[in-house]
Amino acid sequence: MTELTLAQGRVDRDRLLRLLQEYGVYGGVAALLLFNFAFTDHFVSAENFRTQAVQVAPVLIVALGMALAIGTEGVDLSVGSVMALSTSLLSLYLGYGPWAAVLVAVAGGILIGLANGALVAHLGVQPIVATLALMVAARGLALVLLPQLKDVRDPGMTALGSGDVLGVPYLVLIAVALALLVAFVVRRTTFGRQLLAIGDSRPAARLAGLPVRRVLIVVYACSGALAAVAGILATARLTASDPTSLGTLMELSAITAVVVGGTPLSGGRVRIGGTVAGAVLIQLLTTTLVKHDLPPSWTQMAQAVVIVGAVYAARERGKR
Repeated sequence: MTELTLAQGRVDRDRLLRLLQEYGVYGGVAALLLFNFAFTDHFVSAENFRTQAVQVAPVLIVALGMALAIGTEGVDLSVGSVMALSTSLLSLYLGYGPWAAVLVAVAGGILIGLANGALVAHLGVQPIVATLALMVAARGLALVLLPQLKDVRDPGMTALGSGDVLGVPYLVLIAVALALLVAFVVRRTTFGRQLLAIGDSRPAARLAGLPVRRVLIVVYACSGALAAVAGILATARLTASDPTSLGTLMELSAITAVVVGGTPLSGGRVRIGGTVAGAVLIQLLTTTLVKHDLPPSWTQMAQAVVIVGAVYAARERGKR
């Protein structure tokens, strides 16, 4: 009878952990919304919801690239610095027109991603080490190119940052479109299946004849490109290029969104819907603390607690 009780307890705990891993992020979003509806002044308004959506867009876009990297059992710590590099390049090349500047900024992000991918795929450097090195290098290059804050006075960028379609900001539409595109790639394409297979077992993927090196390089290039797009959108919204602060700690927010959304750090799985919810959760958490007059440092500590809890839940499930 005792053994049966213990077995039932283990089953219940496994079920609870599974539900937490699968749906905990949605419950967290719902709980924060309910709390803010009840206790936060002026939270329920169209203008506030628009502000929240605009602020979460860059985090979501960066998290999409991070999800791809984590899906291969890797990580990309350079995303915040890529945002800084993209804002520097954007500001420097705006004289050639907004489209040329955007292309150069995205190309800069892709080059950083290619460097990350080459270090991981061809030299066998651990992703955390490779992307840490590029994090430092990209931020340094961004500051060399643009040592200080610079106003962005371009009608095209201003329209991108403040324009909308039927009341929905361009930034939000771009973020949603990219989320749908990444979800399609992961779920419906050969590249997506190869990515997940590599994350599940890289040696087995090699034995199966999959192009492991090529997939890894493309994954990190995509992460760099998405981080650059996020940097461009953030610059357009702020109407200023600030490589000193733009993207600072963005890697923490992106990793938190991905892991809380149910993508395991062990790779082999990517949950885009969960990543979207995770990004929303981080934004709501930040908003809740700010609106209740708590210092920004509390946000960072809260994110740390959330990510540790998510990793613990995934780890406990993995033991069973």
